[in-house]
Amino acid sequence: MPKDLHENICKEHIFSGIYNKYLKDLSSFLYYKYGERLNPNDKAQEAFIKLWEHCKKVTLQTAKAFLFKTANNMMLNEVKHQKVVLKYEKEGAKSYTNESPEFILLQEEFLKQYQQALANLTEEQRVAFMLNKAEGKKHSEIAEMLGVTQKVVEYRIYSAFKQLKEQLGDFKLK
Repeated sequence: MPKDLHENICKEHIFSGIYNKYLKDLSSFLYYKYGERLNPNDKAQEAFIKLWEHCKKVTLQTAKAFLFKTANNMMLNEVKHQKVVLKYEKEGAKSYTNESPEFILLQEEFLKQYQQALANLTEEQRVAFMLNKAEGKKHSEIAEMLGVTQKVVEYRIYSAFKQLKEQLGDFKLK
C-alpha cells in the first residue's frame, strides 16, 4: 500500500530534503528570469515558507511545481509593484492645494507669530506646554519627567497658554 504523501511533506527531514534539492535551482531560475534587482533569493525563501504553510495540501510529486509557480507569482507581483512605484515617482507630488491663497498667507502668518510667541515663553513654560500640547503627555507624566509637582506643571502650562493667548489675540485659540 502506498504511504499517504500529504503527511510526509510536513515532516522536517522530508521538507529539508526538498529545500536542499530545489533551493539552488529555484534561486537560479528566478535570477535568470528576473535579474538580481528584485531579490530572487528572498523570493525563493518566501516560496519555501509558503510550501511549509501549505504542506498538508501539497504532495511530494507537486512540491517542485508549487515552489516554482509560487516564486514566479511573487516575482510577477513585485514587478507590478515596481511599475506602480515608478509611475508615482514620475508623476511626483501634487503641487497644488485646494486652499485659497488668503488662507495660506494667514496660515504662514500665524505660524510665524506662534513661533515668536513660543520663543517669548520662559524655558520652563515652553517645555511643559510643548510636552503637553505637542506630545500629548499628561500633567503627571510631565511632573515626573521634570522632577516637579503636578501643580507646578499645571501652573506652567496655564501661564504659557495665557501668555500665548495674549500674544496671538487676533487668532482664536482652543
